[in-house]
Amino acid sequence: MNRLQLNFECKDHRLAGTIDTALGKTGLLIVTGGNEVRAGAYSGQASLARDIAEAGFPVFRFDRRGVGDSEGENRGFRKSKKDLRAALEAFRAISPQLERVVGFGNCDAASALMLARGAGCDSLVLSNPWTIEGGDGNAAPPPDAIRARYLEKLKNPAEVLRLVKGGVDLRKLGRGLIHATKSNSPQSTLAHEMADGIAEFEGRVTFLLATADRTAQVFESNWDRTDPRIRRCEGAGHSYVEPHARVWLRDQILDALRAV
Repeated sequence: MNRLQLNFECKDHRLAGTIDTALGKTGLLIVTGGNEVRAGAYSGQASLARDIAEAGFPVFRFDRRGVGDSEGENRGFRKSKKDLRAALEAFRAISPQLERVVGFGNCDAASALMLARGAGCDSLVLSNPWTIEGGDGNAAPPPDAIRARYLEKLKNPAEVLRLVKGGVDLRKLGRGLIHATKSNSPQSTLAHEMADGIAEFEGRVTFLLATADRTAQVFESNWDRTDPRIRRCEGAGHSYVEPHARVWLRDQILDALRAV
């Protein structure tokens, strides 16, 4: 396995990419969310790419326009379809043995892939898709997520003992209980658009949800919770930094690569 840096073109702008080489005929295209560079949070995507390549699958990741080492204007995930397709074309050009490509994105990178109807990928792994209107990262968890969290706490003897001993902020608890009694908000417009986009995608789709992540909780409130394509990692945060979550994420992606 070798790691190579390269540049490719998108609408007269030079974009930066990195490939971890391998001989496999199925590859992984990692799409970065938000304004993160292609290494990912705490180099998480770089580490993931290395692990996947060592398992025999080439991996390509890139900075979209206006992010990191790439030229151009950052127009956000809603307008990144051309970036995705340019990256996929570059990936196929530098890895001519490729027959299939799995697209992977976390947060609004997953949303971008859904809005772009897969952007030419053969299969998708969509993690914690972003469905919050207006880009408000401080949005409260949906009521059903709060109810589920409180139910789990009541099942935990240590949490019950903590409540009895006065170790819980009763004002905060009261506010949470009031919010939990409300009904969930109607599905967001963004979620509707994402659902329409993915409905036109003919390849295999896997949704990965980190149960401790607010973005994932909001997604579930905007989606069919019984969707058989959903897989959940208990206790995982948004970027899967927990040791068990890192292993789980890697294994889920490898499963998708082997299933194409």
